[in-house]
Amino acid sequence: MWTGSAGGHFEENELNDAKACILRELKEELSLTEAHLRDLELRYLTIRNTAGELRLNYYFFAVLPDGTNMNLKSNEGMLKWFSLEEIRDLEMPFSAGYVIRHYLHTGRYNHLLYGGVSNGGEIIFTKLSEN
Repeated sequence: MWTGSAGGHFEENELNDAKACILRELKEELSLTEAHLRDLELRYLTIRNTAGELRLNYYFFAVLPDGTNMNLKSNEGMLKWFSLEEIRDLEMPFSAGYVIRHYLHTGRYNHLLYGGVSNGGEIIFTKLSEN
C-alpha cells in the first residue's frame, strides 16, 4: 500500500502549464474543479534519476474551503483523510515522502516555491526565487 493523491502525467498541450494539468487530474480523479479550491499554489518541484529515467514531479497545495463536500470519491483507489500528524508516517513514493516531511517542518509556514534534487539517498531542497 502507498499513499498518494490526485496525480498523473502531462498531456501534450499542458507541457508548459502545470496548473492546467493538475486541474484536469483533479477533475478526472476527484471531480474537483478550481471553484472548489482556495489558494492553489505550486509549492514543490522534485527531480530524480531512477532506473535511467529522469522523474520531474510538481506538487501543488490548496485549501478546501469550509462547506466543501468532504465525502470525495476517487476513481484511482480508496480516498481517506489524514491529520498532519498522521501523514508523515504513511508509506508513499520516495519524492512525495521528502516533500511531505519538508512541508510539515518548513513549507507550511510560508508560500515559497522549493526545488528538490535527489542525490540518490535523499532529496535536498532549496528555495526557488524568480530572477
